[in-house]
Amino acid sequence: MERPNYRPHWVENPSGFSLYLNAVESNSDRRFDPNFSAHLLLDIAHEQSVDRLLRKLIDRAMEHPQFGLACVQVWLVDKGDLCSGCPQRPQCRDQTRCLHLVAGGGNLISESGAGGPRFDDPNARIPLGVCLVGKVAATGQQLILNGLDGTPEELGQLDCWPNWMEHERIRGFNGSPITFKGEVLGVIAAFTREDIPDEAQPWGQIFADHIGAAIANARAFEEIQRLKAQLELQNTYLQEEVVEARAFGELVGQSAALRGIVRQIDLVAPTDASVLILGETGTGKELVVREIHRRSQRKDKPLIRVNCASIPKELYESEFFGHQRGAFTGAVKDRAGRFETAEGGTIFLDEIGEVPLELQSKLLRVLQEKRYERVGEDRTRLADVRIVGATNRDLKKEVAAGHFREDLYYRLNVFPIQVPTLRERAEDIPLLAKHFIELSVKELRCPKPRLTRAGIAKLQGYDWPGNIRELRNVIERAVIISRGGVLDFDLPVTYSSPAPRPITPRETDTTEPEFLTEPEMQRRERENLLVVLEKTGWKLKGPDGAAELVGLKPTTLLSRIKRMGLKRPAPHGS
Repeated sequence: MERPNYRPHWVENPSGFSLYLNAVESNSDRRFDPNFSAHLLLDIAHEQSVDRLLRKLIDRAMEHPQFGLACVQVWLVDKGDLCSGCPQRPQCRDQTRCLHLVAGGGNLISESGAGGPRFDDPNARIPLGVCLVGKVAATGQQLILNGLDGTPEELGQLDCWPNWMEHERIRGFNGSPITFKGEVLGVIAAFTREDIPDEAQPWGQIFADHIGAAIANARAFEEIQRLKAQLELQNTYLQEEVVEARAFGELVGQSAALRGIVRQIDLVAPTDASVLILGETGTGKELVVREIHRRSQRKDKPLIRVNCASIPKELYESEFFGHQRGAFTGAVKDRAGRFETAEGGTIFLDEIGEVPLELQSKLLRVLQEKRYERVGEDRTRLADVRIVGATNRDLKKEVAAGHFREDLYYRLNVFPIQVPTLRERAEDIPLLAKHFIELSVKELRCPKPRLTRAGIAKLQGYDWPGNIRELRNVIERAVIISRGGVLDFDLPVTYSSPAPRPITPRETDTTEPEFLTEPEMQRRERENLLVVLEKTGWKLKGPDGAAELVGLKPTTLLSRIKRMGLKRPAPHGS
């Protein structure tokens, strides 16, 4: 039997929200209060956070409950994530999107709330088009129902009506779509213990438009803040990289060893395979990583360097994956990690052998599943990042000693590249030296010095335990000291002597002696010095002078000339 006061109806209002929350200051006063509504509109318009915006809306509504307000809930459209546990899953046609309960508040009749729901359950979901809230989202139209305090049988005829309605004596329902630029963002649902008066209807569209625009603005502001923070991190990392990259310069050289490295880079760069760069400290491993990134499809995205040896042990996880505000002492705000900053690009894990053993399992997960979580956050994030590691350690020995995970080693070691030492590419030293001289002159604003053949021979004779980094430092110091003159390299006397060749019988039969006596050595030295003096026209010092060519100080050369009894020939005709 239909009751006369049962008046469910659709209100043809594409973007309305019937504000009935502020109608009166007491249950006996049914006049609508536009002043309170205007203040609430101004309040929510200034919010720059979606969470604070919705919380303020709920709190202000429940501060002045009118028309017997029982509860208010805000549902927003988001991706389907809890489909397996959703009680309405059989009715859901599209499991990619649904309504998520993001904010709610209520006043129950009894404290126990027997049969009552949790008004702010973050796991609550409603499929689009299912139940009253779902229908409001699917149609984009406001739904108002009054006179619903009927019998249980009558209430049971309504689609998905909450079973706690009778206990809470619910009489009215208002479901209003939150829209922005024609898109339904969600639904505001309210349950009242009195009918919703008609005089509140004109404010529905006003509130719907303002709330939708406020949510869109808050989301845009949050995205701008996230991108700004990410850009600041990228700029910081790039500045660090620029400073440290000075120790390596460019890929300079023509040796067979360097050409082999370039061939390997060309092979692996176009792929997304993990790469492990091996080599002594100072050999230029970071430069190889830069070339891999520059020649890859990710070249337009960031290359982020992480020095694993400089991170405190307790901050590794936060540095790699980021953290949520309040996750630990000192975490005063959300922070993106290096993996998030390198999204779409390449992350370079320098000195990867220094990563603590307890964190290596999480690093392995990122390599295998491309997934990670911020510290203190339940949300799983996807990592579209290429990982390149570098180390001067022998990781096989580290694995055998139990200091490095074997599965992580093999996952990183997909394409290993061994960077040769400077000792193995000594023929590249002249080109490297000239390149570093040009860089030093430009950066230090010094006069350009002269690099002599004797200076190059001195550089090529040194063992270079610090490799290219040490070469750069030695040249920079020499440029400063030279003041535009001849470069004199202050190197320890540790020249590499060539390995002795075995003497064959054929060699012993030649007219060349196997060794030279002291008088023969002096004679050859005298002849060599005479050739140099004649070549320079007996010019002893200055550019292209004899002292510069043989690599001696002018005073030392003059003393040697006197000791050997060499005299400048008289000019012809004199």
